[in-house]
Amino acid sequence: CGSRGQLCSFNMWARNWRYLPWGSSCLWISPIRSMRRSLATLGSSGPRSVQSPRVPLSYKLLDGQDTLPPVVFLHGIFSNKNIFQAEAKTLAQQTGRKVLTMDARNHGESPHSPDCSYEAMSADLQALLQKLGLAPCVLIGHSMGGKTAMMLALQKPELVERLVSVDISPFVSPNMPNVFKIISLMESLNIPGDLSHSQAFKLLHEYLEPFTEDLSIRQYLFNSLVRIDGQYVWKVNGENLQQQKHQLLDTLQVQGVYRGRTLFLRDTHSSFLPSSHYSKIKLLFPEAQFQDIPDSGHITHIKKPQEFMNSILSFLS
Repeated sequence: CGSRGQLCSFNMWARNWRYLPWGSSCLWISPIRSMRRSLATLGSSGPRSVQSPRVPLSYKLLDGQDTLPPVVFLHGIFSNKNIFQAEAKTLAQQTGRKVLTMDARNHGESPHSPDCSYEAMSADLQALLQKLGLAPCVLIGHSMGGKTAMMLALQKPELVERLVSVDISPFVSPNMPNVFKIISLMESLNIPGDLSHSQAFKLLHEYLEPFTEDLSIRQYLFNSLVRIDGQYVWKVNGENLQQQKHQLLDTLQVQGVYRGRTLFLRDTHSSFLPSSHYSKIKLLFPEAQFQDIPDSGHITHIKKPQEFMNSILSFLS
């Protein structure tokens, strides 16, 4: 690639985005100008952290019937509860269920914490469900949120009526690619604070379009871009997540079996949920079903929203 090595590296990264571990590593810290210039390569193991106290999570709850198990959406890494608002409204309207969306710790409007482990996020979720009286519930988790959902189901199966994991395995995927090439490009993007939200998205869209034609990628990124005190920032505690990336990538460290109905959704060629994991997954989730949504990439609910909703509604019925 010669002097254009960085561009070529990103082009290769962008072509493989549909299989990148968005639910496994956080690359972003706010504000944009303070992003790290040097990041390590992804790993699959690392030191375990001591679980911190539970944090009060920011959430939105749509009302519904008390006689039906509520639905709880758990977002992926570098996202927040707003990413599932359309799906939450659709489910509430079509099923009559209560639907909860929430910000995981270190994301959105929830408090920050140095502990980014799945044990801690599962404890936060358990506390919120008990506070709102929403257990047992249906958990639908994308990527990082899927791992959190699986963790809770294995720890406290009585709290989970059924489970949906979207494009993520409870085990390490050895071929997850390095996504850190995007950092320098995003760091170099200066979004003036006086731009409107639509203008900021247009700028982000135009900036990334030469590197990836996938609109779902830009939509996913833009979901966490907010303007605070006249400055656009990424609303996620990337520094802490980066420091604990090994835990986020690692196999879930939990004992137990969840015997409730379980659906694993994935892209046909997913590296996050390879078919080679199916037999091991069945040991933890004996009732697991596996369903492919072709060409959905990793961000299934954005890339193939109708197919995603059809799968969820069918599973709930």
